Amino acid sequence: MRTLFRNATCWSAGKEIFDGILVEDGTIIAIGAQAHAKHFDESIDLEDSFVIPAFLDGHAHPIFGGREAAGPKINSLTSLDEILAAVKKFADNNPDEPWIIGGAYEAAIIESGDFDAHWLDSVVSDRPVVLHAVDHHTIWVNSEALKRAGINEVTADPEGGTIARRPDGSPKGVLREPSAMALVLDKAPADSTESDVQAIKSACDAYLRFGVTAAIDSWVEKDMASAYLSAAKSGDLTIAMNLSLLASPSSWRSKVNEFVALREEFAALPDPDLVKANSIKFLADGALSAGTAALMEPYFDNPDSSGIKIWSDDELLDAVAQFDLLKFQLHIHAIGDAAVKQALDVIEAMMQINPKWDRRPVIVHAQLICDEDLPRFKKLGAIANIQPLWCYLDPMNKELILPRIGKVRNDSQYRLRSLIESGATIAFGSDWPVTSQIPLLALAVPVNRLQPGEKSGGNWNISEAITMEESLTFYTKNVAYQLFREQERGALEIGMKADFLVLSENPLTIDPSEVIEIVIKSIYQDGLRIR
Repeated sequence: MRTLFRNATCWSAGKEIFDGILVEDGTIIAIGAQAHAKHFDESIDLEDSFVIPAFLDGHAHPIFGGREAAGPKINSLTSLDEILAAVKKFADNNPDEPWIIGGAYEAAIIESGDFDAHWLDSVVSDRPVVLHAVDHHTIWVNSEALKRAGINEVTADPEGGTIARRPDGSPKGVLREPSAMALVLDKAPADSTESDVQAIKSACDAYLRFGVTAAIDSWVEKDMASAYLSAAKSGDLTIAMNLSLLASPSSWRSKVNEFVALREEFAALPDPDLVKANSIKFLADGALSAGTAALMEPYFDNPDSSGIKIWSDDELLDAVAQFDLLKFQLHIHAIGDAAVKQALDVIEAMMQINPKWDRRPVIVHAQLICDEDLPRFKKLGAIANIQPLWCYLDPMNKELILPRIGKVRNDSQYRLRSLIESGATIAFGSDWPVTSQIPLLALAVPVNRLQPGEKSGGNWNISEAITMEESLTFYTKNVAYQLFREQERGALEIGMKADFLVLSENPLTIDPSEVIEIVIKSIYQDGLRIR
């Protein structure tokens, strides 16, 4: 069955605008004039719409997004009273839930982001409450959760993490970075394979509604991988997925064989392209909002601290070299300029040791980059994965980050234009559920450096702005390249999967502030309309 999609302005990165897409068995077999010239069995009039490849997400946490959807709905609430009311409502409606776990609250609504356990106690005191902050490097818990975890005034900060404290040394209720968060989370009931399959199904639905047909889950542990296997076999995984398996300094050596076995298990699925477990996730540092991102110079609000390097240089190099030798792609979270430098340093050192191959290492976030490190991305073939929805002066930047690092460094975040001019490859990722998974909400933000829908105002560091065409490219073709899926996705070309979106407006010709008003008229996956 051959279907011709016609009467549309079709855009694909690096190609001239064209009209006409001919699809057979879910694959594009011709475009433009050639599509019109060939035989077809049916013709679909797209009514003078604008057509682009389906979006891809180069950095996200879909299972976490699905899990959060099952807890209190506190994302985007703007006051403490609203958050507490939502937690109380959830607790009242779910009296049999042994733990209440949800997210994600905006830490910037409280000075320094240090919420108090007693505030949660006022609405739920009979069972533990754990709420993730929007940065997902921080949790806020009630007193019962602290009690279950055995955290008190004599509990030392774990390596690589911090426990917020009151003046008397007692824990206040905020824990930062995975090692500290684990003190509580390890006591919580484990998520089951069944519940995580439902989280995956929910995440896929949330993606497909807004035109995303492939993504990477950038924090996968063994039980989460099992859920992906089950979802792939049951049909509940309805988008293509790459998995980045989490390596930590204390346990990575014991997990090498496990990660290799998982990769082989996914490759043995009937459709090996549905899930690729070919990436390893490293957390090099924390977050600026939490004061844990690793910086070259100290924090203004804490001159004794330059943040946290989660890995020592030697340990990170050992791990990177081992996994690269096994041909796993590197996916390194690095926010502060010191963490970005460390990531580039270990990649460069590893490349001098290991045989050459098409490795495509990824450095995620790269919020602060030293001038001398900009050209190293191109030199090392490192992909900078940036979150476009973060490229404006949001409340977290204004209220939490700015006082910590000062205006000069705060205004030096997300150097997209500088990266482009240095020859770096940029791919976009949402970091969902830290921020929204909706590409059309984020697409224009790095173009005018304003919040979605805003037309004028204080365009944040406008010299680092990009074009709309670059933004579209970074959300389609370049993510496909990052995911090693450029032969199947991210472009409207012969041989590609027929995954595309039919839009009501052309984002290249309207004001960037109007992009969030664009309607997705229809979504096609493998040539079939799914929305």
